[in-house]
Formats: sequence, C-alpha cells, structure tokens
Amino acid sequence: MEFEEIYRTYFQDVFKYIRGLTADEHLAEEITSETFFKAFKAIDNFKGDCDVRVWLCQIAKNTLFTHANKNKRVINIEDESVIEQTQEGIEHMLVNKEAAFEIHQSLHKLKEPYKEVFSLRIFGELSFKQIALLFGKSEHWACVTFHRAKEMIRREMEHEN
Repeated sequence: MEFEEIYRTYFQDVFKYIRGLTADEHLAEEITSETFFKAFKAIDNFKGDCDVRVWLCQIAKNTLFTHANKNKRVINIEDESVIEQTQEGIEHMLVNKEAAFEIHQSLHKLKEPYKEVFSLRIFGELSFKQIALLFGKSEHWACVTFHRAKEMIRREMEHEN
C-alpha cells in the first residue's frame, strides 16, 4: 500500500483517536500530522505484524505523550466533547454533552489499562482485535477489560449521583 493511500485511509481514524484522548481538536490535528510524518519516515521499518491502524495509533499515542512531557502539561481527557457514538449503554450517553462530561470525569479516575482500552474502543473506534494487538494480549482480554472499564464507569457515575 502506498503511503498516500495509508494517509487517506487512516487519517480520520488517528485523528478521532487522539481527539478522543485529549478532547482538543487543535492538539489532535497537530499530533495527527506529526504521527503521519513519523510514520512516513518509519514506513520501511513497518513489518506488517499488526494492522496499519494499530501501528499508527501506537505512534500517535507515543507522540501525544512525548508532546505532553515536552510541554510539561497534563493531557486533559475531561474536557467537554460531543462524541457521536450509537452503541448501547454508556457509549450512547456520550452524545449528550453533560453526560459525556460525567463519563470523562469517571474515565479520568480509572487506572490503566482500563482507561486506555475504553478510550481506544470508544474514541479510537478500534476493534477488540486491534486493541489486543496493541497490548500484545488476546481479543478476549480486550473485550473483558473494556466491559470491566464500562462497569467501573457506570458504578462511579451511580456513586456520584
């Protein structure tokens, strides 16, 4: 696959993933651009042992953390954002800004890997298989971890209300 085709195919996926993690559209644009620049430079080293989208999201996540460390700022995933998800339960509530903010608050309190798995699934729109590849775990592990994260968020939100 030509790099231009990779860019066209996966740009929106990487952008949505980073925007979901940061809720900052300008930062997401900057990180996404830098991600594709790094990917272009490293494309010859891509072995193809995982999906291209997973590889790009990993570069994006590392780029985001590097950016945060360089700028000595905390990536805030609590900011309000409209997430257009039509899945059931908590995911469906993300359409409402107030509910989305409450979910982001609860998500922010989660420990890893629950926080990242939830974000990858909902904001990054990755499949359980892709999430599993990122973590080097099984698809079942990704599914269970996501559902546990979702349950933790639900319990946290019930506790707050």
